[in-house]
Amino acid sequence: MAKLLMILLVGLLFEAIGVVFLNKGLKEIGDVPQVTAVEIARVIREGAANANLLLGVLFEALFFAALLILMSRSDVSFIWPLTSLGFVLTTLAARIILHEHVSALRWVGVMLIVLGAGLITWTEKHKPPAAALPVAAPGLSKDRPGAAG
Repeated sequence: MAKLLMILLVGLLFEAIGVVFLNKGLKEIGDVPQVTAVEIARVIREGAANANLLLGVLFEALFFAALLILMSRSDVSFIWPLTSLGFVLTTLAARIILHEHVSALRWVGVMLIVLGAGLITWTEKHKPPAAALPVAAPGLSKDRPGAAG
């Protein structure tokens, strides 16, 4: 499980970095005063040439790759809630890198997320082992129960 948690933490770090770059890139592109075809074309054109936006997309793709690895190796009911720890890293990144004000109440909310993720991790550690599959008795055919094979 330590390996899964390490992949998760690296993936969540990629996500937090990606969100910071996306935020910077979108602020550089500017507001969309009206949703028109011309305005959408402008945002796409400027976004395709914006280094911060492209880096954000790259880091989000790396997070998604880590998520695919995790979901292929563990229960989604364990992995998916743990991705909520990304809120902690993203909030820290917003505070430290983007210099956003994060109120005490918002930090309490983040800590509640951490508590919930901790409970999920605890339930995974205390999950009973999977039940063994029933084994057919020797001499019985798979095709006809009770018949010698």
